[in-house]
Amino acid sequence: MSRHPEVKWAEREDKVYLTVLLPDAKNPKVNVDPDGTFAFSATAGTDNNLYELKLDLLDKVDVKESKINIGVRNIFCVLEKVEKKWWKKLLRGGEKTPHYVKVDWDKWVDEDDDAGAPSDFDLGGMDFSKFGDMGGLGDGDMGGLGDDAMGDDFDDSDDEEVKKPEEKADDKAPGEASEGKAEQPSPSS
Repeated sequence: MSRHPEVKWAEREDKVYLTVLLPDAKNPKVNVDPDGTFAFSATAGTDNNLYELKLDLLDKVDVKESKINIGVRNIFCVLEKVEKKWWKKLLRGGEKTPHYVKVDWDKWVDEDDDAGAPSDFDLGGMDFSKFGDMGGLGDGDMGGLGDDAMGDDFDDSDDEEVKKPEEKADDKAPGEASEGKAEQPSPSS
């Protein structure tokens, strides 16, 4: 029985990115049909397990313009769409996407983000130059923290110094009580 490799996908208006994650794949075979059928098979692992996969993509792809790169850790495919439009999902049919097909968030771009450059974005006349003067710590003063808020400024520490037990016994002034014991007055007093 064959296994399914993990597949990550992302898209742009004109292409779909498919990455088959299968380290050390032996004899990988990738077949892309113009109708949008993507098929993959390879063996991998110490037992040479067979990995197979068939995906019916939502729409047609241009096989001649598509590119496939077989690497050591994965098989990366850039599939050019015939129609340059955003797909609502990766696979056709009403079935749930298989558990081994996941979104590739490293390559993902939302349709809105891909449509235009950030300079086309209407900010409604907002002036971002004033955001630096929003208060809080005041005129750039870090509240006495200095440039290095986590610096090595331990001189002003409120922590008490802890002395070694032998130092405590030597440093006792006459008449001081030792910890936990009341000192008896000397008979001479």
